[in-house]
Amino acid sequence: MLSMCLAAQAKLALSNLCSDGMVLQQNTGAKIWGEATPGSQITVTPSWNGSAHKCKTGSDGRWSIRLQTPKGSYRPYSITIKGDSETIKIENVLIGEVWLASGQSNMEMPMRGFFNCPVENAAGYICSAPAKDRLRMFTVPKAQSYEPLNGTEGKWEGAEPSTIPNMSATAYFFARSINEVTDMPVGIISCAYGGARVESWIPENMLREHTDENLDHKAIEAMTDYRRPFLMYNAMLCPVKGYSIKGFIWYQGCSNVGSHDNFVQRMTMLIDHWRSCWDDSGAQLPFYMVEIAPYRYKPAGETSYAALLRKAQHDVASSVPNCGIAVTNDLVESYEMDNIHPAKKKPVGDRLAYLALNRTYGFRSIACDSPEAIKCIRIKDSNELGIVLTNCDNGLSRWMEIEGLEVAGSEGIFYPVRYAYFEWDSKMLRIRSEFVPDPCRVRYGWGDFRPGNLKNVEGLPVSPFDIRPE
Repeated sequence: MLSMCLAAQAKLALSNLCSDGMVLQQNTGAKIWGEATPGSQITVTPSWNGSAHKCKTGSDGRWSIRLQTPKGSYRPYSITIKGDSETIKIENVLIGEVWLASGQSNMEMPMRGFFNCPVENAAGYICSAPAKDRLRMFTVPKAQSYEPLNGTEGKWEGAEPSTIPNMSATAYFFARSINEVTDMPVGIISCAYGGARVESWIPENMLREHTDENLDHKAIEAMTDYRRPFLMYNAMLCPVKGYSIKGFIWYQGCSNVGSHDNFVQRMTMLIDHWRSCWDDSGAQLPFYMVEIAPYRYKPAGETSYAALLRKAQHDVASSVPNCGIAVTNDLVESYEMDNIHPAKKKPVGDRLAYLALNRTYGFRSIACDSPEAIKCIRIKDSNELGIVLTNCDNGLSRWMEIEGLEVAGSEGIFYPVRYAYFEWDSKMLRIRSEFVPDPCRVRYGWGDFRPGNLKNVEGLPVSPFDIRPE
């Protein structure tokens, strides 16, 4: 009876996402939602057109409504929400481009860095000119729950020296590039949890149907907290799903190293389900991923499980519609071998932005795709192999002092290749080594920590590969 009385007297309330400083996706039906007395009428009126939209709360007191948004601009708007006896006004609302940023610690990593893990040149960006109307971020607090949650803490914050240190560095740099090219306000919903597995972001019922993992609560409680399945989905994604966005950016995979055999299936499941949470049946929402960083994972034996996980990531990017991946094997220093959080976050954010700007926003002059090896050919009457590469019509950045490129003969011992020549007409990289008279296998960036420096002329690194002659 007490709960019924409380429900009958419920105050008008909004999701924390629907609050002062919010950024709404332009030219779409943007969702506004909250709670009020069950059965009451809610009237929502945006200042950009003054049109009143009405709905009624359900028996659970929840309500939602969609507002058709105009073209984006830096002009601040307001939204007035009226209940039976209360009124809430959302101030300083911008219309622009909104993206959801998720994954694990390399997406969570704030501009101020982690302990012993700095973000390169962070101080210069923190003290840059305030851009409160150009870049805003809503950071979902890290949380776990066995049941789906409706709400989350957090607030929208504009980019300025007092707020930038706590913003996701990768997402900040992504948003900065999108804003500079499109000249539209950019809003980021940062929803990341350090160490989370893919399974952490998939609902429990799907995991029970598609995996044999023990999902009993006792077994989950025995796990390291950041490796627990479905709890982050319930506590962090559920409260934000449905907020109108342009697409997703994703930096995750380290905690799935060693599980490459099922990674494509799990990641595909995640992308499909997330899109369904936004009523995206046609894969219109892009999903742009980041390749896991080079790091010494210390696998058993000679097998590089990190290299196999990267290959699985690329398989997802090539098989899932409207998906892409940013390569990172050139973005580490040798001293970062045991640092899972490399400092170069700006190039990561920029490469995600290149994908979005080219594919989603139509700026075709912005190169976004890394070269990939598609075929290996044995060059007749020579001790050379030819690697046919995509996305390098203007050639490669070097053919001397190459790092990360190796060749092996029939005995399986790899030797570094320091010289390689790229043929213009065939788009083929010809490689040889004086130590390997009978080359049978060539690989690049293939290992836990095997950085490379080979790029196309546009500056995008060659994707890792391990390939044999046909």
